[in-house]
Amino acid sequence: MKAFALVLISLSLGMLTGCVGYVTGPTNGLPAGAQSVRVEFFKNETLEPRLVVAVNRALKRNLQQDGTYALETQGNADLVVTGELTQFLRSGVSYTPGDSLSVKDYSMSLTAHIKVTRPSTGEVVYEGEITGNSTVRVGNDLTAGQRQAVPIIADHLARQATSLIVDGKWPEAAAAAP
Repeated sequence: MKAFALVLISLSLGMLTGCVGYVTGPTNGLPAGAQSVRVEFFKNETLEPRLVVAVNRALKRNLQQDGTYALETQGNADLVVTGELTQFLRSGVSYTPGDSLSVKDYSMSLTAHIKVTRPSTGEVVYEGEITGNSTVRVGNDLTAGQRQAVPIIADHLARQATSLIVDGKWPEAAAAAP
């Protein structure tokens, strides 16, 4: 019986201390929805069509799901996200056995230069390059494979951008921290 009580106490202590670093809600110190963000359509400097719509949709969806900032579709916002899609690359990863010219899997990546500003002051709070990527099996139809990969690549890029926007060390947050 003592062994059972000892195991029970050990497990309960392990469970209590295992979640010490877990944080619920926004991680930037602000209450959820206290500030707002607006995502403007990015410029497309690549030769691939329809990338802007996928990136814009994915970034808005990820910011809404995160919940740290309220998403503004028009009008005044505390932060404005702008950017341009600078590079879309497609390279062969694996080839059909016996035929070194037929690509079986492609690695696709999309690079964007994003800029987050405060319209009230004109301050640039973040500016940098972000890349989203994915590997896709194309089979006999490269166009269909690429069409399926674009939302995945856009979501990967948007998740990284959301993380930088939400968890970034903004100047006033860094100055306010003890």
